[in-house]
Amino acid sequence: MASVGLQFQASAGDADPQSRPLLLLGQLQHLHRVPWSHVRGKLQPRVTEELWQAALATLNPNPTDSCPLYLNCATVAALPSRVSRHNSPSAAHFITRLVRTCLPPGTHRCILCLTNAAEGVRLAARIVDTPCNEMNTDIFLEEIIQVGKELGITPTIIRDEQLKTKGFGGIYGVGKAALHPPALAVLSHTPDGATQTIAWVGKGIVYDTGGLSIKGKTTMPGMKRDCGGAAAVLGAFRAAIKQGFKDNLHAVFCLAENAVGPNATRPDDIHLLYSGKTVEINNTDAEGRLVLADGVSYACKDLGADIIVDMATLTGAQGIATGKYHAAVLTNSAEWEAACVKAGRKCGDLVHPLVYCPELHFSEFTSAVADMKNSVADRDNSPSSCAGLFIASHIGFDWPGVWVHLDIAAPVHAGERATGFGVALLLALFGRASEDPLLNLVSPLDCEVDAQEGDNMGRDSKRRRLV
Repeated sequence: MASVGLQFQASAGDADPQSRPLLLLGQLQHLHRVPWSHVRGKLQPRVTEELWQAALATLNPNPTDSCPLYLNCATVAALPSRVSRHNSPSAAHFITRLVRTCLPPGTHRCILCLTNAAEGVRLAARIVDTPCNEMNTDIFLEEIIQVGKELGITPTIIRDEQLKTKGFGGIYGVGKAALHPPALAVLSHTPDGATQTIAWVGKGIVYDTGGLSIKGKTTMPGMKRDCGGAAAVLGAFRAAIKQGFKDNLHAVFCLAENAVGPNATRPDDIHLLYSGKTVEINNTDAEGRLVLADGVSYACKDLGADIIVDMATLTGAQGIATGKYHAAVLTNSAEWEAACVKAGRKCGDLVHPLVYCPELHFSEFTSAVADMKNSVADRDNSPSSCAGLFIASHIGFDWPGVWVHLDIAAPVHAGERATGFGVALLLALFGRASEDPLLNLVSPLDCEVDAQEGDNMGRDSKRRRLV
């Protein structure tokens, strides 16, 4: 029988929560019965963690659900992300009812944070689960516009031939053969008092046939999930702004359908990307790095980002390198690598590092007629690391800012359903840039003040740095 997650059992007309006999936890065939008096009287952090653990232990199509890394009560979206992955009733609805009837007023803000995180996870999972005939680039843009309206933000959208005119040769080249044209969309949050600029860049390939380097009949099904990075960025951006993000935050969506048609990119074509670098196409099925290269370059050149995080279902090799449950992280900062791992352990979206070694690996993209090829010469030489390095090369390996690449190809789904992976990870990773106390608690970042002296610097500059 299908999982039901967490439900109330109460008789009609029970207005007093104390009169409600039971809180039901788990699946229909394995329900745990917890008296309301126990819940109301003992909802302290440690006891609450035990309650969540009891609930999560019953939801077990995935072995990681019983992993202690997932079961920290004082983490962002730990409960909602687990519940949402089992297709159960809305975690946000449960949490709202719980806080109204049981919890003391001081906890309302934390519950609101969990609710927004849960809704972000569900938004991302819904987009990833929706097939391309219903979630094409036009409809994805509508989802972005709707989130923008909710937050009071008007997105910047560059589409179709505009992409070509403005130099976005990566996004345009990948999506130009599709019925629904490609797009670059940006949601920007620029509050007063911001001390740094952060950009989250999401790969939004709404369907990936592989292009002319076409996928086979066993590898193409499921490619509706190739927009998982952009979906996670959208869900996380919505939740982060609702919880009071204090710094400049830009969500950049690189949207295209990698289709086959008369206008499709051919192997041997050369594209000029937004970075100004030329790319010889030797594999049209290595398309995600092309759209992300334009996205991170835009974040660097036009948005002036200090920190760029790109999130993508980039390589099938990720599932081999770090497994089904851990996303792969590649970054130019050892501190941020550690921060990603720590944030993943706290929020449940687990992360493990890849080798970062451009001086040895980037030669895989050597081209005789362009600045680089788009796919490696040797697929046995750390292909997931190399794919990330391709993206980094379009902001430059000497770029002084922080670049983080998150490959979520395997954990974006569990079986045939989307997980909403990545939403909680971004919220936890950047929790110190939030006004929310719960996100502050789980973040691996910290605030400190650096006194900057010099002729051109007459004041202190606050920066959020790693612990």
